[in-house]
Amino acid sequence: MSAVPQPLPGRGGRRRPDLASVRRTFLAGLPFAPDAFQLDAIDAIDGGRSVLVSAPTGSGKTLVAAYGVHRTLAGGAKAFYTTPLKALSNQKYRELSERYGTDRVGLLTGDSSIRPEAPVVVMTTEVLRNMLLAGSDLLADLQTVVLDEVHYLQDPYRGAVWEEVLVLSPPEVRFICLSATVNNATELGDWLRSVRGATEVVVEQHRPITLRHHFAVHRRDDDLTVLLPLLNGRRADAECLRVDQAVRRATATRPPQWRGGRGPGGPRLPYRSPRRTELLVELDEAELLPAIVFIFSRAACDDAVRQCLRDGVRLTDRNERAMIRRTVEASVDHLGDDDLEVLGYADWLEGLEAGIAAHHAGMVPAFREAVETLFSAGLLRVVFATETLSLGINMPARTVVIERFTKFGSSGRAPLTSGEYAQLTGRAGRRGLDDEGHAVVVWSPETTLADAARIAVAAPPDLRSAFRPTYNLAVNLVRRFDRSEALDLLRRSFGQWQASRRAPTGAAAPPSMADLLGRRLAVLEELGYVRGWQLTPPGSHLSRIYHGSDLLVAEILTAQVLSEAEPSVLAGVLSAFVFERRRARSAGGTSGHPDRRGRGGPPRRPAGTKRGRGEADRLGERRRLDLARRIGMLDHCAERIRGVEEARLVPRTRQPDGGLAGAVTSWARGASFATVLEVAGRDGYEVAPGDFVRIVKEVADLVGQVATVAADPQVAAAADAAQPLLLRGVVAAGGAVPSALPGAGPF
Repeated sequence: MSAVPQPLPGRGGRRRPDLASVRRTFLAGLPFAPDAFQLDAIDAIDGGRSVLVSAPTGSGKTLVAAYGVHRTLAGGAKAFYTTPLKALSNQKYRELSERYGTDRVGLLTGDSSIRPEAPVVVMTTEVLRNMLLAGSDLLADLQTVVLDEVHYLQDPYRGAVWEEVLVLSPPEVRFICLSATVNNATELGDWLRSVRGATEVVVEQHRPITLRHHFAVHRRDDDLTVLLPLLNGRRADAECLRVDQAVRRATATRPPQWRGGRGPGGPRLPYRSPRRTELLVELDEAELLPAIVFIFSRAACDDAVRQCLRDGVRLTDRNERAMIRRTVEASVDHLGDDDLEVLGYADWLEGLEAGIAAHHAGMVPAFREAVETLFSAGLLRVVFATETLSLGINMPARTVVIERFTKFGSSGRAPLTSGEYAQLTGRAGRRGLDDEGHAVVVWSPETTLADAARIAVAAPPDLRSAFRPTYNLAVNLVRRFDRSEALDLLRRSFGQWQASRRAPTGAAAPPSMADLLGRRLAVLEELGYVRGWQLTPPGSHLSRIYHGSDLLVAEILTAQVLSEAEPSVLAGVLSAFVFERRRARSAGGTSGHPDRRGRGGPPRRPAGTKRGRGEADRLGERRRLDLARRIGMLDHCAERIRGVEEARLVPRTRQPDGGLAGAVTSWARGASFATVLEVAGRDGYEVAPGDFVRIVKEVADLVGQVATVAADPQVAAAADAAQPLLLRGVVAAGGAVPSALPGAGPF
């Protein structure tokens, strides 16, 4: 189909490019011929339509987005590229800057603001939603919005953001929506047409690189680790069934207490899980490296690197080690020696030089970004990663290994779903480098290989909306629309669309979005934020607070929780809105039980603790007492809100957690990175360096909002002063990794 040049919407002075020429120029610059589904999507863009692309991970969906940006720039208009993750936004910013020049590309992620008025701006999706609610001037001349990873709209905590963006954006904006493979792309496309007008749905099931599925098992009879086929066509391979049968027979002869495969009671199972180094040797001999090994535990990822080094695994030559060292030294040049020591730099570098690394959210950004760059350049051979790496970060490998086929969720340990398996294995196969990608499931007695094979070929899941009106959305609807217009907007949500079409015949109708909004407004009216369909002054403040605990943030401003607080203490109090403990321990460090004093302020100094570090943490007894008093006031506000929410049948606002208040205050007071991690541990909370950096950045973002909305000039000034105190040192440091290493590219 030939593209017919269309006049581009926008201001009268904008030029009309020759679309055929724009298209030819873009396609001529590709390193490979585009696939049919990519051309179909490009046709839709050239025809002035929005487009939804549902395709497997690694299939090249982002090429469609790249064309949309290219075409928009050629027409002199503006494009926004949104992603769900700051790390992914940073990566896209680097890629687009390399392609179009840094002067034409901006970045907005809450804690980063670089050239926001550029013609191409990369941002997290939340930032765009906030701009739409605020009526930002940056929306002027916007023609194209890329919604990367649009399947995030089913995320229970953040999914509503995508729907708000699609419903609230001006009608002239065209969307390029990129999604992992979902089973109900047609339904999603129908909804998109109802809110965005002409929209093309492009579904691609085929992977550009064939994926081979294997399982790895260690046979006890010949003491060998072997890779065997998991599938034969769309069925479990005969080897899978033989292994399952042999394990069932052996298990049946064991006493019940030893049927998990361990212990002396009866015959051993004929198989065991391969050790990590055994598996890496087998992958290396089969020429299946580089590999990403997914382990659903940060600590286990770090342990895996140490285990490989102890066992003498070395996967690089001298030249590669020299290049790795040069790259890494450049990436951490902005970190001080003390910070590097705290971060375990020497051990981390030893693993990198051996061609092995971990990748997880507990690492500081500079370390994670260095790993991503080195792996993409082919200098790392194995990365042990948590599943967060599979969520959009561009790090393809020849092989993906799933070390355990089960993981913990909200209802305990359960097997991976077909969607999770597809997301993880989507990283297998590097376009232009590999003829095939490989997925390897490590055998374990807890999951039969037949079950693993069934999940590997199962259809992708349906995409389900998680949209619910928030307090911030409620007051913004009141601020910007009359009641009927607001209700019409809610009726246009994907959540209402699905609820209306999926309710069983004869069953009680699910609560409508209008009902849910009504309950939120009842809470807001009782607490004094709205009167009828009018905002009060506190309601106006709430309309500019974008946070999961938006109402509670507004409430502490009204209740003067932050009044006359010094900047560092203000930051410490606000950390309670960000910190959520992963795992708590007692202050003494010997118990695995949570702190029994509840989720309030920083614990008092444990009995018998000397004041030797008191000067280093820069807190002092007066400041600690002030911090504890204010977090007590915060807890009181939270309980008041939760009581009203329970009465109005509204999901309760998350309880604040002041566990890191002392550490964040100490950081804002200028304490060293080592000291603040010690303060967190002394107060009863172990926190990974990367988590602390992320938390402080999110606190800085919230502090910035408070500086803007606080009615009390002293609170606004203290918040304004707190931001630079937080954004320093390792917190302010991103990865300074050179982007010109081999393997870098925009697609």
